[in-house]
Amino acid sequence: MKKKIASMSLAAMMGVGAIAATLPTNVMADKLDDLNNQSENLKKEQSGIDSKLNKADSEIQRLQDEQKTVESEIKRLDTEIKDAETKITEKNNEIKAKNEEIERLKKEIEILIDRIEKRNELLKDRARSMQESGGVVSYMDVLLGAQSFSDFIGRVGAVATIVEADQVILKEHQADKDKLEETQAKVKEELASLEKMRNELEQMKSKLSDQKKQQDNLKSILKKEEDHKHAEKVSMEEEKEILAAQDKAIQQAIKNEKDRQAEIARKAEEARQAEIARQEEAKKQEAAKAATNNNSNSGSSNSGGSSNKGNSGGGQQVSAPPVSSGHWTKPAAAGILTSGLGQRWGSFHAGVDIAASGTVPIFAAADGVVINSYYSSSYGEVVFIAHSINGQTYTTVYAHMRNGSRQVSNGQTVSKGQQIGLMGNTGDSQGQHLHFELHRGGWNNAKSNAINPVGIVPL
Repeated sequence: MKKKIASMSLAAMMGVGAIAATLPTNVMADKLDDLNNQSENLKKEQSGIDSKLNKADSEIQRLQDEQKTVESEIKRLDTEIKDAETKITEKNNEIKAKNEEIERLKKEIEILIDRIEKRNELLKDRARSMQESGGVVSYMDVLLGAQSFSDFIGRVGAVATIVEADQVILKEHQADKDKLEETQAKVKEELASLEKMRNELEQMKSKLSDQKKQQDNLKSILKKEEDHKHAEKVSMEEEKEILAAQDKAIQQAIKNEKDRQAEIARKAEEARQAEIARQEEAKKQEAAKAATNNNSNSGSSNSGGSSNKGNSGGGQQVSAPPVSSGHWTKPAAAGILTSGLGQRWGSFHAGVDIAASGTVPIFAAADGVVINSYYSSSYGEVVFIAHSINGQTYTTVYAHMRNGSRQVSNGQTVSKGQQIGLMGNTGDSQGQHLHFELHRGGWNNAKSNAINPVGIVPL
C-alpha cells in the first residue's frame, strides 16, 4: 500500500513538473511570435521607406530638371536684357547726338532768322521807296529820263538788275523759310522716333526684368522644394537606418530570448532529472527501511521533508532578484519634468523632457538591446533601445546627451539601470536636459507609436 502511495506521489510530482514546464514555454512562444512579428513589420516599413526614397529621388531629379530649364530661361532673359540695355545706350547716344544737332540747328536757325529779318527790312525799304516814288511808274520815269539811246539801254539794264535782285531776295527768303521749316520738322520727327524707340526698349527691358524676376522667384521656390526634399530624404534615410538597426536589435532580442528559453529549459530538465533521482532514492530508502524496520512510516515522513527542502532550493536557482521593483527604472539620476508629451510650439512633442544641472547620469529604463547609438542633427547624441516586456515590444529614446558621453553601441545588450550616457544639450536643444521617448512597438519618423511614459516609467 505504501509502495502504491509512493508511486502515485512520484507520478503527481512529475505531472506538476510537466505542467510547470509547459506553461512558461507557451508564454515564451508568444513572446517569440511577437518579436518575429515586430521583425516582419520592420521589414515592411523598410520596404515602404525604400519606395519613398525612390520617389523622393525622382522628385528631386524633376525639381533639378525644372531648375535647369528655369536657369536656361533666366540666361536667355539676361541676354535679351543685356541686348536691350545695349540698344538703349545706343539710342541714348543717338538722342544725345540728335539733341546736339538740334542745338547746332538752333544756331543756324538764329542766323537764318537774322538774314530773314534783314531781308525783310530791305524789302520794307524798297516798298517804302516804291510807294514814295509811285511804284512801277518811277521805273518808267527812270527810263524816259534817258538823254540818249545808250543812256536808255544802261537805264534798262539797271532797272532789270534791280528787279532781278529783288526777285532773288524774295526767292532766297522763301527758300530759307522752307529750309527752316523742313529742317525743324525733320529733326523733331527724328528725335520723336528715337525717343519712341528708346521708350519701347525701356518697356521691353522692364518686361524682361519682370520675367526674370518671376523666373528668379520660381528658381528660388524650386530650390527650396529641392532642399525640402533633400531634408525629407535625409530624414527617411535616417529612419531607414534606425529601422534597420531596430530589426537587428529585434533579431538580437530573438536570439537572447531563445538562449534564455534554452537556459530555462535546460534548468527545468536538470530539475526534473534531479527530482526523478530524488524520488528514486527515496523509493530505495523506503524499500530498505520497510525490509529492515517495521517503523517505515517515520522514515517515509522524513523523506517527504527532504523533498520539500529540495523544491525550495530548486526555486532559488532559477529566480533572481530584480535590480529595482517592476520592469522599468528612472532614465535619469536627477531632474524635474519640464515638458510633457503632446502639442508644443506648433508641432507634436513625442516625449518628455527632464532637466537638471551638473553631471547627470542617464540609464537604460529597462532590459533591452541597443538599436542605434549615434549623433543626429535633431536628437543630438542619442541612444535607441528595444525592449520586450511581457510579450510586448517597446522602444525608448534618450536624446540630447552630452558630447562623447554615450557608453553603449549598436546591437549591445543592456540591463535595466545600466548607465548609457550623461545628460547634455546637443542637437536641437535649448538647455541641458534629457528628452525621453517611449514607443509601444517600433520607432518611426511619424512617432505614431509614441505613448506617454508618465505612469509607466518612473520619472
